[in-house]
Amino acid sequence: MSLLQPNQLVDAKILIRVPNWVGDAVLCLPALRALRHALPQTELTLLARPWVNDVFPAQELRCRVISYDTRTEHRGVVGRWRMASDLRAENFQAAILLQNALDAAILSMLSGIPIRAGYARQGRGPLLTHPIDVPRPGEIPSHEAHYYLEMLRRLGLIAPYNEVREISLSASTEQRTASRKLLQDLLARKTEEDNIAPESHPVIGISPGASFGTAKRWPAGSFAQLSQQLQQDLGASCIFFGSAEEKPLVDSLLASSGPRSISLAGETSLSDFIRLVQGCDLYLTNDTGTMHVAAALGVPTLALFGPTDEFGTRPLGACASIAIGEAECRPCKLRHCPIDHRCMTSITPQMVFASANALLERATALKIATASQVQ
Repeated sequence: MSLLQPNQLVDAKILIRVPNWVGDAVLCLPALRALRHALPQTELTLLARPWVNDVFPAQELRCRVISYDTRTEHRGVVGRWRMASDLRAENFQAAILLQNALDAAILSMLSGIPIRAGYARQGRGPLLTHPIDVPRPGEIPSHEAHYYLEMLRRLGLIAPYNEVREISLSASTEQRTASRKLLQDLLARKTEEDNIAPESHPVIGISPGASFGTAKRWPAGSFAQLSQQLQQDLGASCIFFGSAEEKPLVDSLLASSGPRSISLAGETSLSDFIRLVQGCDLYLTNDTGTMHVAAALGVPTLALFGPTDEFGTRPLGACASIAIGEAECRPCKLRHCPIDHRCMTSITPQMVFASANALLERATALKIATASQVQ
């Protein structure tokens, strides 16, 4: 395998096929930033599914983002050929495939891109000019953020890297203040005025869904019980987030989740979520993509882990925490539990409430310490 030397690509146009899932899109940001640092003048273009476009800080990375939507205009053979034709016209000299699928290799080959580099997975090795061996267990740090960095290192594009302990997305005090006002306005419109908690009380975002499958979902009744306790003991208001597909799930628990609960399920795009979650004092979630978004924005994030591997996909950052279920069969990484879902039911609302309260206190202390340092 020959390496790609940065000086070979200084004047090249590079297409980067980024991951499809929201969480993976966040986890590849350290690799994108490292690549931009290694190639400060190179023209970079990201090829992304439209639902993850808003994750990428295009201005910071100084790149374009092209949408690749196989649900609509790029659907089927004709749609993919249309995408390949558009990319061919761009005259890219190299493609770096952070996404694992065979489709990424086929598309870059059909686009006439002479250099095609990526992990040799899903039988696509022969289609790549620079196939990279997938790291074996223990070769790199366990968190998946290193998976993308390691590809660039093995290609010779970046130097050995430090362990990733935090991933950040741009957020400011002004943005948080504006987001908090938006949430308070939503609460005022969607609940009885008398039920709105004072502005000084916590606003807590909750995501009870998980797109990968039902195994990652904490029971809906537990979320409802936790929401009630957060309102009764902390005076909190709870805002439930979710996709349109998760709206029935949220609707089923909303009536029993306390008077200061509202649902935005099915009403927000990823861009909306990014804007609104910044106004939350805490974000409670299953192991799902928006977990990484919230943590990267600096929102105190508490994630619940059952069937998945917390060492590989936990949220990163000083104000991120996890609650882990107990089961001899975890982490099974299955979409649906074939037995009694014990890894998630072993996490009780009381346990999560205690963790949430501790995280709120820790975040408050960190905020005070940061403010005193600034002064």
